[in-house]
Amino acid sequence: MSGRWSGPFRVGERVQLTGPKGRLHTVTLREDGQLHTHHGVLAHRDIIGMPDGSVVVGSGGHEYLALRPLLRDFVMSMPRGAAIVYPKDAAQIVADADIFPGATVVEAGVGSGALALWLLRAIGPEGRLVSFERREDFAEVARANVATFLGEEPPAWRVVVGDLAEALPTTLENGTVDRVVLDMLAPWDCIDVVADALVPGGVVVCYVATATQLSRVAEYIRGTGLFTEPEANETMVRGWHVEGLAVRPDHRMVAHTGFLLTARRLAPGAVLPERKRRASKSSYGDEDVELWTPGAVGDREITDKNLRKRVREAQRAADARTGGTQGSA
Repeated sequence: MSGRWSGPFRVGERVQLTGPKGRLHTVTLREDGQLHTHHGVLAHRDIIGMPDGSVVVGSGGHEYLALRPLLRDFVMSMPRGAAIVYPKDAAQIVADADIFPGATVVEAGVGSGALALWLLRAIGPEGRLVSFERREDFAEVARANVATFLGEEPPAWRVVVGDLAEALPTTLENGTVDRVVLDMLAPWDCIDVVADALVPGGVVVCYVATATQLSRVAEYIRGTGLFTEPEANETMVRGWHVEGLAVRPDHRMVAHTGFLLTARRLAPGAVLPERKRRASKSSYGDEDVELWTPGAVGDREITDKNLRKRVREAQRAADARTGGTQGSA
C-alpha cells in the first residue's frame, strides 16, 4: 500500500519527465507509447527498463530527467473532481491530528482523494480509513486516483457515499474512532456525531477556507463542552531561489489555502477547567445584527475621548502639511 515502486521503470508506471526548460510531463508507460512535444518525440520504450533518476534523449536531441513522481507531485497533477488539500496542509493535518500506524480515521469529504492518500500512508496496512463523500462522482474520482497511485484500492480504505452526520452513526460504533478530519463547508453540523464517535482523547481537525467558518466552528466546539479548547493555525510555504550568491525568496509563494482548527475529545462527564477570557458572542444567525460588532470579532473599541484626541492629532497633521488651509472651506 506504499505506492512506491523500486527498480527499473515498468509498463503501467507513472513517470515524471522534466524537459530542457524545466517543464514537467507526467506519463503512464506503455510498450508503444510516445510523448510528443515541440522538441520532438520521446518513445516510452526508451524509458522502460531504465533506473529511477535516469536521463533519456528524445528524437530532437533534447534530454529529459525521468523520475517516479513523489506523492506531492502526484496529487498536484492528478484529475480533480473537487479542490484538493495541498501537500503543505496535508502534512500539517497528519501532524496536528497525530495520525499514527494502526489508527482508525474518519475523513469527510473525500474530494479528489488527495488527503486520503496521505492518511492511508500514515495509518499503514493495519489502520482503517473511512472516507465520507456526499457526491458519487467525486467519490469515483477519488477511488480512481487512489488506485492509480497505490495500484489498488487498499483494504484499509472504505468510501461511504452520504452525509457524515447521518451515515457515521450507522457506519462505526460510538467511541471507536481515533481521529476525524473534516474538510467541508459547514463542519459544525457534524461536531455532535463526531463527539460520539471519538475515543476519549481523540482528535478532530477541521479544515476551512474562511475566517468566518473558522470562528463559527470554534465557537460551536466550545459550546458543546465536550472538547478541549480549540487551536487554530494556517501554514504558508515560501520557496527560496538559491544559486551561487543569488539567494533570495521566490517572487511567488503558496500562502493562504485554509485554516486548521484542532480539538481533543474530553472523557465522558469531564468538565474543562474554566479559562478566563473576554466575553464574546457565540451565537450565529442571519437575523442577529449585533453579532458583527467590533467587540464580537475581537477588535478593540475606541472611547469617545480617545476618538476626539485622534481627530485633533489628524487635524494638526493636516494643517501642518497644508499650511492651515485644511478644513477651512
